[in-house]
Amino acid sequence: MAHVTLTNVRPWGAAPVDIVMSGTEILSVVPTETAAVDGDRLDGGGLLALPGFINAHAHLDKSWWGQPWVSYGGEATTQGRITHERAERDGLGIPNPSSAAAVLGEFLRHGTTAVRSHVDVDLGVGLRGIEVVREAAAAFGGAVEVEIVAFPQDGVMRRPGVLDLLDQAAAAGATAVGGLDPASIDRDPVAQLDGLFGIAERRGVGLDIHLHDGGDLGAFQIELIIDRTLRTGLHGKVTVSHGFALGELSANRQQSLVEACAEAGVSWATVAPVRTAPLPWRGMRDHGVAIGLGTDGIRDLWSPYGDGDLLRVALGFARLHGLRTDEELAHAVELASRRAAGFVHRDVHDIVAGARADIVLLDAENVQDALVRSPRRELVVAGGRMVVQDGALRI
Repeated sequence: MAHVTLTNVRPWGAAPVDIVMSGTEILSVVPTETAAVDGDRLDGGGLLALPGFINAHAHLDKSWWGQPWVSYGGEATTQGRITHERAERDGLGIPNPSSAAAVLGEFLRHGTTAVRSHVDVDLGVGLRGIEVVREAAAAFGGAVEVEIVAFPQDGVMRRPGVLDLLDQAAAAGATAVGGLDPASIDRDPVAQLDGLFGIAERRGVGLDIHLHDGGDLGAFQIELIIDRTLRTGLHGKVTVSHGFALGELSANRQQSLVEACAEAGVSWATVAPVRTAPLPWRGMRDHGVAIGLGTDGIRDLWSPYGDGDLLRVALGFARLHGLRTDEELAHAVELASRRAAGFVHRDVHDIVAGARADIVLLDAENVQDALVRSPRRELVVAGGRMVVQDGALRI
């Protein structure tokens, strides 16, 4: 198998090395100019090297990226946005492969090489959104890997037939099924969670539940999720997305829930939105509760914002949580990369031998400088292939 060597790069700002890649994997990382292998060579020019970014929470099927501008509308509540989206999406041709591919191209251009995408499954669209996202991902030939969460955006119990659709999606290869505000949307949290956990147990998939409800109501649902995770033995396979309530609770109750999440192996995905309460991230880190960062929707009927740059999301996390020290700033970047490996079922995701050869080069002094400036991605290697050069997509 042919080898490709990426020369003279600084992983995480360390001393220069050469990275030898074989196929889609990193074969070895050695001091620069000591790699004794034949094959092609790419000059890294002494640039900062980071692992490819992992987007732990996206909605590839919802975007109108690449289409004419769509003005924001609908009531600014979860239910209001669901209603508005259902009324407008068909007229805009959502979902469609070209928009999903356009978003994936922006992800890749900004250095994201793995994505966990929630894809709407409901009575109107059926499983078509999953087919759209798979078609869009296939266009990149494996450069960006996409995992699918079958997501009931319009509710579960209040829409008879959706549980069956989620079961079909899991049987057809979705790696997880989703849920949405079991209390405030379905108004029957026990029934929703029983149904979702039943699918997860039967099909051997994970769960990822959007939880917007705040305060005591949100905390109550977190407790229900933890309880079912422990009772079903789904340790390490359940994620709470958003989970705003956790940041709104007293310190003692936060600690209790963080410890319970650690025991159950429940992870957290956040997009670090402005004007939300900071998560107790230090306690989560110390107890081993995984946190993943995501872009959420990008230019869709929920919000006009987003550009596909996960490094900017990491910066948003740092600013929301008041991170200042070098160690803390580096931690934010790690959340967007090597600490997110489990969200896409990778044992390791880093610039080390045996990892997938996903590497991002930036013209930055160090990791902290890269975070606060979010400079252009000079080169992106995905699965051993050079796919971005000088900030432009090359595939």
